Amino acid sequence: MKIICVGRNYAEHAKELNNPVNDKPVIFLKPETAPLIGKLPFFIPDFSKDVHHEAEIVVRINKTGKNIEEKFAHRYYNDVTIGIDFTARDLQSELKSKGLPWELSKAFDGSAPFGEFIPKETAMRDGAIKFHLLKNGAVVQEGTSADMIFHIDRIISFVSEYFTLKIGDLIFTGTPKGVGPVKSGDLLEGFIGDKRLLEVKVR
Repeated sequence: MKIICVGRNYAEHAKELNNPVNDKPVIFLKPETAPLIGKLPFFIPDFSKDVHHEAEIVVRINKTGKNIEEKFAHRYYNDVTIGIDFTARDLQSELKSKGLPWELSKAFDGSAPFGEFIPKETAMRDGAIKFHLLKNGAVVQEGTSADMIFHIDRIISFVSEYFTLKIGDLIFTGTPKGVGPVKSGDLLEGFIGDKRLLEVKVR
């Protein structure tokens, strides 16, 4: 299973981190050890003092494909959920300042929890998927796929130019504005529409 992630896919998020908006999707990968297993909590890693939540729509690939045309990309996924791209922001800033890859700050163990999958037709309302994240009961992030710079079909097509997509691969499609730090004791809950699909306890 590959975990493919898209960065800077919402203009307001790029703005809040003072990042440019690219003309092509920004892609990075996470390993198979990045998801949380079962109901295990997320443990803040010792190497960071500033881990942030980044809530995202997650797509699960349902058939193998390479060089997928955008007009056919909708055939390559049936289910979606919400996930969190945990990011060690302090480490990421250090790596970026040195012109180094982000993986140490993005791809560590437990950095990609995701929730229960639901059919994309169930998730879709008025042509878009709306989602939000609660931290200790308060909304901290909310977004809609309608605001993506690169929509899901475009992402699938673009990624498949470089990587063969296989059944079970996951695509984290980018986060809207509102990212912020987590601390031990926090409870994160992810929703698509009014469906609560994800719960993560921070330790």
